[in-house]
Amino acid sequence: MREAPGSASPHSTATDSARLESAVPGSAATDSTATGSAVPEPSVPDSPAGERRRDAGATRRRLLDAARDLFAERGYEGATVREIAERAGANQALLFRYFGSKQGLLTEVVAQGGLEQLRATPPEELFETALRSMLTSSASGTADRSLEVYLRSIGRGDEATGTLRELGERYQSALAALSGAKDGALRADLAMAWLLGIGLMRTVVAREPLASADPDTVCRMVVDTLDHLWSTPDSETP
Repeated sequence: MREAPGSASPHSTATDSARLESAVPGSAATDSTATGSAVPEPSVPDSPAGERRRDAGATRRRLLDAARDLFAERGYEGATVREIAERAGANQALLFRYFGSKQGLLTEVVAQGGLEQLRATPPEELFETALRSMLTSSASGTADRSLEVYLRSIGRGDEATGTLRELGERYQSALAALSGAKDGALRADLAMAWLLGIGLMRTVVAREPLASADPDTVCRMVVDTLDHLWSTPDSETP
């Protein structure tokens, strides 16, 4: 995927990649994203330790959900730490305690959304899964919104570029594996351009009739057409 000017350096990309990997649920480093091990938030004295852990986990989850939705709605630069904390019903100090920074929060949002989806989804199902997630993102809390975050944030600030570029490269690599053609990477980029274009027109521009189209109908029309891209032999490539 082609990136906007101002992308992070290779060194910073490698650092973001390591942080993204460490934040994926199920890895040994999940709870150490950005700031080290998560510190339980203060609770009422004499409360059982298990209750404190549950409260801390619930607050952390609310912060991630609030950040995911605000980044998707306004972009990384447009969502403030104050707004994220307010939507989560938490103190800003807890956001910094759990994630270290706004950028650390973005890293984990992407890791628990887009990168986890990549890990869990077979390549042949990835495009439709990602497309359906964008088409159904209005169902709060039920969809991965990483590609919406990408659409509204990429190229609009160096701070988020490395994290989002890593996400785009992972999608491109997975999709490129679907074609045995020599230009598989190009085909993957074309598929990604279509996927992101649909997201742009539906969620950002809100252009009708796409904005209100039935997700099943859109998925059927797009996926049936896209199959030709993966199966076209090299001999038909200019």
